[in-house]
Amino acid sequence: MKKSVWLVLGILACLAVTAGAYFWANGMINSLYAYRSPLHNSPPAPGDPLGKPLTRKVVLVLIDGLREDTSLKSEVMPFLNELRTRSASATMHSRPPSFSDPGYSVLLTGAWPDISDGPALNLPYEETPTFTQDDLFSAVHRAGLRTAISANNWFEKLIPQASVDASFYTAGDDAAADREVMDAAPPMLEGDYALVLIHIDQVDYAGHHEGGPLDSRWDAAAARSDELLREIVTHLDLSQDTVIVLSDHGHIDRGGHGGQDPIALIEPFVITGAGVIPGMYGDINMVDVAPTIAALLGANIPASNQGHVLTNMLNLSDMQLAAIHDAVAYQQIQLEQTYIPAIGERATNVLVEPGQDVVNSYQQAMDAARSQRLFRERTWRGLLALFLATIPAAILVIRRDRKVLWLLCGALLYVLLFNFRYAILGGRTYSLSSPTSEMDIIMFVAVTGTVALTIAWLAVMLILRAFRHRPLHAASTSLSLTLMTIYLLAIPNLLSYSLNGALVTWALPDMLSMFVAFLSVIQCLVVAAFGLLLTGIAALVAWLVVKRT
Repeated sequence: MKKSVWLVLGILACLAVTAGAYFWANGMINSLYAYRSPLHNSPPAPGDPLGKPLTRKVVLVLIDGLREDTSLKSEVMPFLNELRTRSASATMHSRPPSFSDPGYSVLLTGAWPDISDGPALNLPYEETPTFTQDDLFSAVHRAGLRTAISANNWFEKLIPQASVDASFYTAGDDAAADREVMDAAPPMLEGDYALVLIHIDQVDYAGHHEGGPLDSRWDAAAARSDELLREIVTHLDLSQDTVIVLSDHGHIDRGGHGGQDPIALIEPFVITGAGVIPGMYGDINMVDVAPTIAALLGANIPASNQGHVLTNMLNLSDMQLAAIHDAVAYQQIQLEQTYIPAIGERATNVLVEPGQDVVNSYQQAMDAARSQRLFRERTWRGLLALFLATIPAAILVIRRDRKVLWLLCGALLYVLLFNFRYAILGGRTYSLSSPTSEMDIIMFVAVTGTVALTIAWLAVMLILRAFRHRPLHAASTSLSLTLMTIYLLAIPNLLSYSLNGALVTWALPDMLSMFVAFLSVIQCLVVAAFGLLLTGIAALVAWLVVKRT
């Protein structure tokens, strides 16, 4: 009777886990798709334009998905590397999520993904929101200058089109689409447009559809992009114009991006032409691009900017340096005083001593306010998660019998087998960079999870000789293995809950812990559902064995 009750309760628990995991997995991803900045409804107001431009025009050449290591190969991108010799160049660092939409948003607003209000993940064209925060095109347009874009049509949705004077957009992302972009570009490059964005997409296409950076087709796409860059520069006079070449993210070796993988978070940065002091400048941040372009064109510093004007790369007078310093200080004050109340914290007076970095001082104040709220939320969530994790562990310690030990070994075997196929055989990373689609990750987990659980189940059932007992005993052993495996898989979920909450709300999550938890939630669903099937099979096999004997 006791075993029957336990079996019924175990089956109900598995059904509850299956349903709960389904809704939680969907909720995690949907809340990430729906994430909006705390500044969404209260963007800081733009300041005044800086004044006279340092250059006739800035042409921003965005080679989508280009890794820095590829950009440094002179045999692949000879023109870019020749350009580097007379340019200011640096290694650019970004933050996750390393998708294109967040990257575009950072480049054009100067704000990190947490507050830029760009999408956290790539959205379909029709769902892509327009910037609510001040952006570079709007700032340049307010300064009385004309702008132009030739690019993928995501930019048509992201950038307020009232700030764009000439445009060409394509839904394509391959070499043919890039040719269309380039065919539309000459009038923009030769006309009176002060800011021109040219978006070259075929390297990213090769990353997703042609084998990734280790495939020869990747280098071929980079070489073609290099020729397009050469074509762009032939339309310009670099004694009067300025060109910036950069990327929005990198790719992991197998192709793909979106997560916290280091290789996806460094990009090339090359700036040359009027107003630029050539040289190697080490490391910069992606948020530094927008305020630097604003300074070159005499526009206001984008109001949500979190970066520095790269003044060491620019040929500036003392008066211009002072004007930039004052403009950045004003912008940072407005941002800090808007952001901190928006997250429910109390703003404090930031004291910037002479010689201190203004941007760093105000960004540290914003980080401290963010950390303070996160600490409060994580404390109570962490205590709850610890309590939930401790109860099953205490029960296991109290029992400490041979069967429990083998069930734990079986659950660990499942975890090892799953991750061996995931990371070693599949070459996947624990990040959003690895899945090629939602169906890809679901099918991979479903197949791998069922195979791993079957092997672990057979091992445990044979070692414990469960098939030689009555069907109820065999079913109970099988179900116990299922629940033990779910318990181990729940640990990453509890950790992510502690750090990030159940769903994404006012702050972007830690991407590593959230992805591992997402992977574990899907596994919980698969293990709970398939474990019930194996429980039925265990009872049937035991019945047949008992009947034969």
